[in-house]
Amino acid sequence: MRKIRIMEHISLDGVIQHENGEDFAHGNWTAPYRTPAGLAAVVQAYGTHYDLLLGRRTYDTWAGYWPQAGDSLMANGLNAATKYVATHHPDSLGWGPAQALGPDVVAAIRRLRATDGPDLLVCGSSTLTSVLLAEGLVEEVVLLVYPVLLGRGKRLFADHLDPRELAFVSSQATATGVLLNTYRYVGPLSA
Repeated sequence: MRKIRIMEHISLDGVIQHENGEDFAHGNWTAPYRTPAGLAAVVQAYGTHYDLLLGRRTYDTWAGYWPQAGDSLMANGLNAATKYVATHHPDSLGWGPAQALGPDVVAAIRRLRATDGPDLLVCGSSTLTSVLLAEGLVEEVVLLVYPVLLGRGKRLFADHLDPRELAFVSSQATATGVLLNTYRYVGPLSA
């Protein structure tokens, strides 16, 4: 059985949005905090062999960058990973290897999770993240917490997500103040 792990770059106020938009002008907010040591910690957290679960917007954004990113551990790992994508347009998945999850995303992920293979990493993809947590399909949440408050932007967790409990596993700090916090998913929050 595969493990599903959520990996997110997140501000202190819960924003994961990285692209500029009509109501968000802070798209490159992680850049001042990047260091070689921080990248090494992220690469270590991803692991050496994994597949990706991605929403369509994250897939499209990454497909526009990572194939041309050059030779690095991060780029090579992401480019080699099989990308399982929640999409209504499976014929346009040009950054491969890639497979569409189909119309019943949750059932497809349950089947995929039950197979042998590498861990499944979810990055970005806030809609997919909320669904996976609501369905109890996540084993681990890794948050790279940046010392910034953005005020607005796409949040990691949907407002309609029922309360969930996570157990602290570990924390690692970078020289620029980014915290790499790892949590194990426990389940619904008990009152």
